[in-house]
Amino acid sequence: MRLMLHNSRRRHDGEASTRRHGGEAGLTLIELIVTVAILGILATAAVPIARFQVKREKERMLRYDLWQMRRAIDMYKDAADKHAFQTKVDSQNYPPDLQTLVDGVDVQGKKVRFLRHIPIDPMTGNDDWGFRSMQDDPDSDSWGGQSVFDVFSKSDGVALDGTKYKDW
Repeated sequence: MRLMLHNSRRRHDGEASTRRHGGEAGLTLIELIVTVAILGILATAAVPIARFQVKREKERMLRYDLWQMRRAIDMYKDAADKHAFQTKVDSQNYPPDLQTLVDGVDVQGKKVRFLRHIPIDPMTGNDDWGFRSMQDDPDSDSWGGQSVFDVFSKSDGVALDGTKYKDW
C-alpha cells in the first residue's frame, strides 16, 4: 500500500518533479567541475614524479654503460698484459679507442671482441664519450689521444645525488 501512495504522489506532483530535475542538473555540473579540478591537481602532482622516474632511469642506464665500457677496457688491458696481442709502446696496453673494443683484436688467429657496440650516452643522446689516457691529468676534460684509460659522459648535467655526470 505504501508503494502505491508514493507512486500516486509522483503523478500528482509533476511540477515539483520538473524543478527537482533542474536542480539536479546544476548540481551535476558543479560535481563535474570539481571532479575535473581534482583530476587536474592530481595530474599536476604526477608530472614531477614521472620526470624524477625518467631521470633516475637515465642515470641507471648511464652507470651501466660506464661499467660496461670500463669492464671492456680492463679486459683488453688484461689480455694485452698477458701478451695475447701487440699494442703500441706508449699505450701502456690500453686500447687506442672504443671502436677497437668493438672491432676486436686477433688473438692466436681468432677475433676477440670486448664490447658489442659503443653505447649511447643517455644524458647526451649520442655515442660521443669523453676519454682519459694514462698521460692525461685526472681532472682533465681533454683527451691526449694516446690510449683510453677511462671513459666519462660529456653531459654537464647534475645527478639526483648532486654530483655531475661527467665526474662519474
